[in-house]
Amino acid sequence: MTATVMAVGTVGGPLLGGFISGHWDWRWAFYINLPLGLIALVWLWLTLDVPTRRVPVRFDWAGIALLAVSISAVVLGATWAGTTYAWGSWQIGALGAVAIAGLGLFVAVGRRVAEPVLPLSVFTGHRNYPLAVAMILAAGVVMFGAGLYLPLFQQTVQGASAGNSGLLMLPMMIPVVIVSTFAGKVMSATGRYKAFPVAGTALLAVGLGLLATMDAGTPRPLTCAYMALVGVGLGFTLQMAATIAQNSVAMRDMGAAMSSVNLFRTLGGSLGVAVFGSLFARAVQARVPGGRAASGSSGLSAAAHHAYLDGVVHGTQQIFLVAAVLCVLAFLASLFVVEVPLRRAGPAAATGRGDNVSAHAAR
Repeated sequence: MTATVMAVGTVGGPLLGGFISGHWDWRWAFYINLPLGLIALVWLWLTLDVPTRRVPVRFDWAGIALLAVSISAVVLGATWAGTTYAWGSWQIGALGAVAIAGLGLFVAVGRRVAEPVLPLSVFTGHRNYPLAVAMILAAGVVMFGAGLYLPLFQQTVQGASAGNSGLLMLPMMIPVVIVSTFAGKVMSATGRYKAFPVAGTALLAVGLGLLATMDAGTPRPLTCAYMALVGVGLGFTLQMAATIAQNSVAMRDMGAAMSSVNLFRTLGGSLGVAVFGSLFARAVQARVPGGRAASGSSGLSAAAHHAYLDGVVHGTQQIFLVAAVLCVLAFLASLFVVEVPLRRAGPAAATGRGDNVSAHAAR
């Protein structure tokens, strides 16, 4: 169900945004979120009923600050490296040092405070959680990277209409909806789930490898077929990895574990977009006369336009090749997943879940 909503949003967002920008003022592409957010807020306020128990807590302010600093340094370094600053520049080196130092301090603080913002026990309690995080990172890179550069390739090289940018992602997102629903039904009925991320990460690697072979002569139907393969891989991987992570931690750590899953998925997307942007810009700048920035081909001569298209092709190939390698690593991680019996609903099943996970971890 979550994957379905994500898929609808991924396709519907750009489609609605393109319509709004073309028929209204572009600012309404942002204003439209205000009434939608208000409706969601009121709906949750009136209908959400979650049994709660108030307990005293201590906020890990130091951990929150260190985590924010480390993530910011990583994302900024990935964004600026190779474009704004050289990879070996002192600026990128300083950001790397800040990220490493911040992460080290974050771990040290997490071991000392009573209630860390991200309990380190979720990574050490059962091996499934770090394995699931690795798959989620890879899926986040694919989801955001493909969502950005596939429409760009189709519009620039294959001549697709920019106004239908949302529709261009349908060959990838429709399989996500169908496959994730199927996998969820099978998992709920059988309690077995390891085969899905194994197959999903393998299909992601193959599909991205095929996308890396595209050039100016690749027909759009073939591109759509490659995208469908990636969509099937995402459908088997994205939400299944989140379920594996959820099922591998104790109930007391559920909130922190699942929020960190969303963090790693978003971080994977941010890093993917940053690194891919650097690769893409370098590929285009290396081929366009004068090293013109990769901002478009308008105003270029015929020769320069051809060089720009060549740069887009090579940049896209590099992006999907790197993504395919990441998915190969995610595939290797999926092979080590252990099928822990699924947690069943209800207070009785929730009680003692940490012991069950610990017992499996000990094995």
